[in-house]
Amino acid sequence: MQAYDALPPSLRQWLADACLPWSPASALRLWTKAGGSRDPAAAVARLDAAEQAMLKRDARVWAFRN
Repeated sequence: MQAYDALPPSLRQWLADACLPWSPASALRLWTKAGGSRDPAAAVARLDAAEQAMLKRDARVWAFRN
């Protein structure tokens, strides 16, 4: 919980609304790579794109199981 509490507020808000269960470490890593401290909106957009890509990949995996 300490790792989550230490995240920037914008990132914590994004995680609260995320569809997938992100770890604080992986979310912060992507946030930092996307320049979240300089441009939080751009970092949120990058996180959204990454999550959408994961959801699409997962949908393909589950489609083959049915």
